[in-house]
Amino acid sequence: MYEQSLVKTVEPIKKTTISRLNKGKKWKYGYSKEHDIIVLSRNGQIGEIIEIQNLVIALPKVPKDVYKHPKDKWVKFDQPKELERLKNIFDWRGYPDDQKEKWYEYIDEEFNRRDNGFWFTNNGKPIYITGAHYMYLQWSKIDVGAPDFREANRLFYIFWEACKADKRCYGMCYLKNRRSGFSFMSSAETVNLATLASDSRFGILSKTGADAKKMFTDKVVPISINYPFFFKPIQDGMDRPKTELAYRIPSTRFTRKKITVNERLEELEGLDTTIDWKNTGDNSYDGEKLALLVHDEAGKWERPENILNNWRVTKTCLRLGSRIIGKCMMGSTSNALDKGGENFKKLYNASDVTKRNRNGQTKSGLYSLFIPMEWNYEGFIDEHGVPVFTTPDVDRLAPDGELIDVGVIDSWQNEVDGLKGDHDALNEFYRQFPRTTEHAFRDESKNSIFNLVKIYEQIDYNEEMIRTLGVTKGNFQWVNGVKDTQVIFYPDSKGRFKVSWVPPTHLQNKIYLKNGIKYPGNEHMGAFGCDSYDISGTVDGRGSNGALHGLTKFSMEDAPPNHFFLEYIARPQTAEIFFEDVLMALVFYGMPLLCENNKPRLLYYLRRRGYRGYSMNRPDKVWNKLSTAEKEIGGIPNSSEDIKQAHAAAIEMYIQDHVGMKQDGTFGNLYFNSLLNDWAKFDINKRTKFDASISSGLAIMANNRHLYAPNVKIEKPKLNISIAKYKNTGNTSQIIK
Repeated sequence: MYEQSLVKTVEPIKKTTISRLNKGKKWKYGYSKEHDIIVLSRNGQIGEIIEIQNLVIALPKVPKDVYKHPKDKWVKFDQPKELERLKNIFDWRGYPDDQKEKWYEYIDEEFNRRDNGFWFTNNGKPIYITGAHYMYLQWSKIDVGAPDFREANRLFYIFWEACKADKRCYGMCYLKNRRSGFSFMSSAETVNLATLASDSRFGILSKTGADAKKMFTDKVVPISINYPFFFKPIQDGMDRPKTELAYRIPSTRFTRKKITVNERLEELEGLDTTIDWKNTGDNSYDGEKLALLVHDEAGKWERPENILNNWRVTKTCLRLGSRIIGKCMMGSTSNALDKGGENFKKLYNASDVTKRNRNGQTKSGLYSLFIPMEWNYEGFIDEHGVPVFTTPDVDRLAPDGELIDVGVIDSWQNEVDGLKGDHDALNEFYRQFPRTTEHAFRDESKNSIFNLVKIYEQIDYNEEMIRTLGVTKGNFQWVNGVKDTQVIFYPDSKGRFKVSWVPPTHLQNKIYLKNGIKYPGNEHMGAFGCDSYDISGTVDGRGSNGALHGLTKFSMEDAPPNHFFLEYIARPQTAEIFFEDVLMALVFYGMPLLCENNKPRLLYYLRRRGYRGYSMNRPDKVWNKLSTAEKEIGGIPNSSEDIKQAHAAAIEMYIQDHVGMKQDGTFGNLYFNSLLNDWAKFDINKRTKFDASISSGLAIMANNRHLYAPNVKIEKPKLNISIAKYKNTGNTSQIIK
């Protein structure tokens, strides 16, 4: 049974607190630091609190009167014919005063919906849409005419409204599927905000300048032209400009007072607001102040253009000092990683709302949003805008009246099954219509030295079974803080370790002493591999991570065989913190470590603390062939071409035997997708970029060290076997010499 995980109702605040503050209308639009929620209500009262991709948002309270269409769904309102004939404010000025009176309330209500959002009944339930979403559905003309209501778009606009309301946020980084409507929605929002703003600038960027221009001329301009006269300012220049849309006279609320006063046009202050586009480049919009920047197709910027560099520049266009004055609406599918996808992936990951600095901001300043394809796949959304996830038991009709008789997930899986023989075509399909972020950033298979089919099979399995895999984040610590005693593991959502198995209590912290040196007591059960670093900080702050992986081998103990049970990929503030983390993991599991010795500080750290016995010697040499340093601290060099080849072959062997679908139909038990993705990108000629691959390969080699043991030549002395020959003539035999 499919379980959606995009949105859920949460209760972070006591109901009594909500009721008390609602009674006094105390809730303020924006981020509430006290309650750690983003409030979208503008009337001081909140209702349901939802969580979309870890962002907690308080919706307005359901009003007493909710609009209900006879069809019990969203249906666009017809504009009165009399008003439809009025194209601009000048036409309204010439309209008879006695006829204007009956339209004041209608026009004012449209402005109210634009400001506060709109409630309507959909399939028997009250549904809230934001003002921006209302403007998109009601007043924006797209390629098919009027947009359909979709639940996925409702959540998109709620998330976007939260980004606008939160003063800590620079906007959104939206990872989408193809044909999800982002270009039209962002164009509609550009026009919506620009027709309200004064002395402001709105910019558009895309993967190329031609794409940005096309978005401007084919989407933004038509939406602006088709606005009703009471929302549409008078624009300068030609009706359908090619480079810049400039608003001179603003739209305004048409109240009884403004009309009866009969104010002159000359007295209206100009908006002096423009919408334009720029050619794609790292420095596009550099030095300009923007109220909104639309970044379309941000995941498709190919060299030499770099979305990361551009965002570092344009981010400054959205702030004055520490105050954020503009927002960015960024959205895209992802190209293959070496065609722009890698930089977009970094930007998306840097926008995780669960990882903030002390100012409460994400690393990028943006908030990441991913809506899986099953929520927004054309042809599988019913007349109420709700996606048909699984094959329905009752009739479900599309907005055009067509019967939907199969679920989107079944249909998607059928396409996937049909492409399994063509890896690159399958990966392209995953990127265009992703169900997970792993799908969205799926790379091309031609560059990998490992079996990508098996790697991606395992990644997909992990994504599907994520709730049942039992991977726990946490940290290790010495009992009572006393070093070199006992180590315990404690769960922590912000921990540096990921653990999928811990040994039974009687196998934890097993150590034995030999000649005053500590040795691991569970060496027969498994081993660790580590890619260390020596320097705490680097000049550019981009030093590689320290990586540690633990792997079991077959044993008679109560442990899953050939199982990567621990992953650590982090760079703490000091190298010593990393060294201590590694040491505690080794002690807790009682297993040895194989580490590259070209960065020896970790190995010297273990030796000084009395744990030289935990550092394995290189398995390809006997003791008397080791160098002095190798005898002192252990470890294996990374410079030898033979070692590099053996390391890659070890990973290849493990993938073939223990990753993806096995011959019996079961799947491997490697649950760390970060490691699998590192393997997928691994380049043997640029090994230093792949910390996880280095450490995991060393763990595999450590558990199979017998395969690398040298074949010692034993020189045996030649046996001098001589057989005597005798002459047997006469009475006595005589030796023949």
